[in-house]
Amino acid sequence: MTATTTPRAGRREWIGFTVLMLPLLLVSMDVSVLYFAVPFISEELRPTGTQQLWIFDIYGFVLAGLLITMGALGDRIGRRRLLLFGAAAFGAASLLAAYADSAETLIAARAVLGVGGATLMPSTLALVRNMFHDAKQRGTAIGIWTATLTGGIAVGPVLSGVLLEHFWWGSIFLINIPAMVLLLLLAPVLVPEFRNPAAGRFDLVSALLSLGALLPVIYGIKEMARDGVSAARVAAIVAGLLIGALFLHRQRTRAYPMIDLALFRRRGFAGSLAVNLLAMFALVGFAIFTTQYLQLVLGLSPLRAALWSLVPSLAVGGVAPAAAALAQRIERAYLIGTGFGIAVLGFLVLTRVTPESPLWLLLLGASIYAAGLVMVMSLVTELVLGAAPPEQAGVASALTESSSELGGALGMAILGSVGAAVYRREVLDGLPAGLPADARDAARETLGGALAVAEGLPADLGDAVLHAARLAFADGLHLAAIAATVAMLLGAATALVALRGTARKGPLPAPEADQGARVDASSDASPVSR
Repeated sequence: MTATTTPRAGRREWIGFTVLMLPLLLVSMDVSVLYFAVPFISEELRPTGTQQLWIFDIYGFVLAGLLITMGALGDRIGRRRLLLFGAAAFGAASLLAAYADSAETLIAARAVLGVGGATLMPSTLALVRNMFHDAKQRGTAIGIWTATLTGGIAVGPVLSGVLLEHFWWGSIFLINIPAMVLLLLLAPVLVPEFRNPAAGRFDLVSALLSLGALLPVIYGIKEMARDGVSAARVAAIVAGLLIGALFLHRQRTRAYPMIDLALFRRRGFAGSLAVNLLAMFALVGFAIFTTQYLQLVLGLSPLRAALWSLVPSLAVGGVAPAAAALAQRIERAYLIGTGFGIAVLGFLVLTRVTPESPLWLLLLGASIYAAGLVMVMSLVTELVLGAAPPEQAGVASALTESSSELGGALGMAILGSVGAAVYRREVLDGLPAGLPADARDAARETLGGALAVAEGLPADLGDAVLHAARLAFADGLHLAAIAATVAMLLGAATALVALRGTARKGPLPAPEADQGARVDASSDASPVSR
């Protein structure tokens, strides 16, 4: 039998990969780009409280709910084709959002942005799987992909603040358009097409069921993180889980399912998704604590706080590619376990942070845990794509992103609830006697509420309220860091048990369908149609 040589990507593929990073960066930025724009939008569009929440949330909800659907659709109609459709939708929706003259229009535009984002994210990752057949090159590309995704989330607030210093609020959306136009022009030339000719017809019922399963669960979790537990929110989660059970039953019984459940029987696939969920649980769930510490404890302006929050992202910029290089020598399960161990060290540093601590201590802890988790996420993404056949890379990518969204929502809900519970208990013991009941209640709710109360009190009394509130917030941060540490230890154990031996040091073994998938792709003229 003649040995086959895995083709290596050349200059054309790497330039095409660079083009793919444009939409990924913008989609990830759009999650956080509204942070500083809310006062300006509120002043001009006058949204109600409910409308303001939907302006924030509708993008993430639509994106999370459609990821699996779009991943499966891309496998069927072509990943580059879906990418171009998403770019056009994202650009058009950005233009609509920039010139929205009402809250309803902006909510609708943000929803369409979510649709575009749901097509772009799995398409970019799936195309990486098809463009880089060599495992070492693919590991490097996935490391850069992960760094771009996490960097975009961090850069979003900073770019928003800079633009709002010089332009009107619509400029935060207009910056998307040139990049999308560039993608529409260059992707047909530089990025190959790929689809799975054996995928069968698209199942609209399964698409609706997946949407009905994910949206209520993520909505319920996020609402509980923001406003606490209620019967309606629990009911939403239960309804989503029941619809999810129907979705899984349909996948088992159809000849051409949207998700081939055999993927989960491949060694390392389900374990990788679980590990990715735990990593995002800590990364997203703890972000609110560092943001509030910078603004409400240290008293930094929003823009200065956003600039300082970039330090961990800059500090870990080379971690993902370095992890891919180490994976050529060390088994990935051990590297992932090490990444969780590094994150544990970072969270333990954060348990030493107090209101009097210097800024560098917070940034050091955040940089350490971010480095560990970026290492985990890049290696896990590589494992997921390596475990899935190339013709199912779209669905595999979508499942990875869905686990990220669910992990982030759980992190905000659980870690946020832990911090809030400690704050409410501890702040009451520290508030000065004689404080009016309404002021006491407002200070007990949130650290922001305590700061607002302190501003209306005499200096000595206000300082006492601030001191008690900041100490209570630090106590909540400490317990949340301990909870995140427990999750990191669980992640390390999961990696060592579920992933050990699935991908040893060196290149990932090609899935059984790899060679056949390339033949299918050739018959589809995808690698050669530019």
